[in-house]
Amino acid sequence: MPWLQLTITTDQTNALSVENLFENLGALSITYKDAADLPILELAPEEIKIWQLSLITGLFSEQIDLDIVQSILQANLPQNVFATLTWKKLEDKIWEREWLQNAVPLCFGKRLWVCPAGHYPSKEDIGTEAPTILELDPGLAFGTGTHPTTALCLNWLAMADLQNKHVLDYGCGSGILAIAAALLGATAVTAVDYDPQALEATIANVDKNNVDDKISVLSSTKHSVAIKYDYVVANILAKTLRELAPKLISLVRPGGCLILSGILKEQVTEVIEMYQPYFSWNPVQQNQEWILIAGIRRDIKSC
Repeated sequence: MPWLQLTITTDQTNALSVENLFENLGALSITYKDAADLPILELAPEEIKIWQLSLITGLFSEQIDLDIVQSILQANLPQNVFATLTWKKLEDKIWEREWLQNAVPLCFGKRLWVCPAGHYPSKEDIGTEAPTILELDPGLAFGTGTHPTTALCLNWLAMADLQNKHVLDYGCGSGILAIAAALLGATAVTAVDYDPQALEATIANVDKNNVDDKISVLSSTKHSVAIKYDYVVANILAKTLRELAPKLISLVRPGGCLILSGILKEQVTEVIEMYQPYFSWNPVQQNQEWILIAGIRRDIKSC
């Protein structure tokens, strides 16, 4: 079926608001493009790596009510930003596979390689480190390793000792983090998501990587909160991480580790506050404007 492509031009101040609105309105994909042909040169550590003026494009099903979408955008954006809104109908394509045209293998922690189907690292790229190959087809689900939040999690997992550990990937998307954990030595991994398309993509990727014996894929409505895990990974936006705090806290065994990503720098304090006093936190890790926090669960009896 055809698709609708909505594009808004905005500055740095309103870019995240546009992205969040597109996501909440059901965008299947969201992309950024430089609107002013201004290159991003070397930045100071505190700076956000984003263009001064961006074209933000959301891809939507043709079945959305365009009038309602426009009304919501107009009500939630400054008028000068809303006035840049354009839309057009696109011919039918398998959009979730478009990324494969320019996809390349990505390495995390020196040994973990995430490879789009048919794209593998060369011997020169691998070097002397024995590679762990994760073959990925995201389908319609989020998670290819290219986004900073996913990259932070993959680097963390690649450096962790997962041998004989039980791992939970909460909000699994494409299953990339669950599969990485299994390939890196975890004994048992549970992948949980509420989105049927994410669960479908995860099951397909689990099968592709031959880790069916290690990974259980479950809807969040069927996941038992009685089980405790050595590692709980959640790569979700900060608002959802705050809402899920009681549940995620309860899922980490005493002495286990909680890894949270999808957090902007200015959101770190408010997220950490929701998980106190149950964790001792490691130094934060940062990729562009995104932050990963990880903490060890203290032996507290109730949440």
